[in-house]
Amino acid sequence: MWKSFARLLAAICALFLLISCGTAGGSHDRGTTSKNDSAKKERVVTDESAKEKEQAQNDENNQSSRTETNGDQKAITVVNNPSSILVLVNKTHKLPDGYAPKDLVYPNVRFPYKEKIEKRKLRAVAAHALEEMFAAADRAGITLYGESGYRSYDRQVAIYEQNVKTHGKDKAAMVSAYPGTSEHQTGLAIDITSADMLSAGDPLTAKFGETKAGKWVAANAYRFGFIIRYPKGKENITGYEYEPWHIRYVGKKAAKYIHDHNITLEQYVEADKVNK
Repeated sequence: MWKSFARLLAAICALFLLISCGTAGGSHDRGTTSKNDSAKKERVVTDESAKEKEQAQNDENNQSSRTETNGDQKAITVVNNPSSILVLVNKTHKLPDGYAPKDLVYPNVRFPYKEKIEKRKLRAVAAHALEEMFAAADRAGITLYGESGYRSYDRQVAIYEQNVKTHGKDKAAMVSAYPGTSEHQTGLAIDITSADMLSAGDPLTAKFGETKAGKWVAANAYRFGFIIRYPKGKENITGYEYEPWHIRYVGKKAAKYIHDHNITLEQYVEADKVNK
């Protein structure tokens, strides 16, 4: 009897030890799993933080403009928003190499020639606004003509080099843009004139500003989103001589502000940066 009892007691002890070891082993496994899960979560958080930091850096890089030098070895900024209607293009801000607007169209307005060539084109938004402005001028008894709109980089090269050859580099810089710095390349600018100026022989001179048509444009262009890009008395800001025939589309809101405050696009863009 005692032998039977001893065997039963030994069996119970063995079973107890087996259960204890299994529980301990299970706890160890769960601890290992828990540590692995924590490590994985830590790696995920670290990876996500790295991605966010990388994206922020990429966004910052995309928003930053590059700086190059022009033919005179002067610093010039390459704009990063060439398709914006408020893009600033001048002697110190140029378009990216190879830039060409994707939405160029032929505005349905008068030109003193019939050929549908490159310089008759404008970006769609500017073309539509020009059509509205010409229609309003017609109703006011003013006959306007488009003269020269979009101008490709290659075309600007030819014009600039011809002006340098004819007038010298200093004068050429005042009357024409260095390649890549022409507003005409944006597709948002156009030179316009009138019947009177066409009959006078030279349609694009400062005299346009003294004509009935020129005065009407100066007073009304903003209503359609255009500005006189190179106004009189602002040569030290724009870098160009007075050009009453050169209008630039910037949208109605900006055009009205620029007109009402008698400022340039340069001043408007700078003020807009400060107010943001």
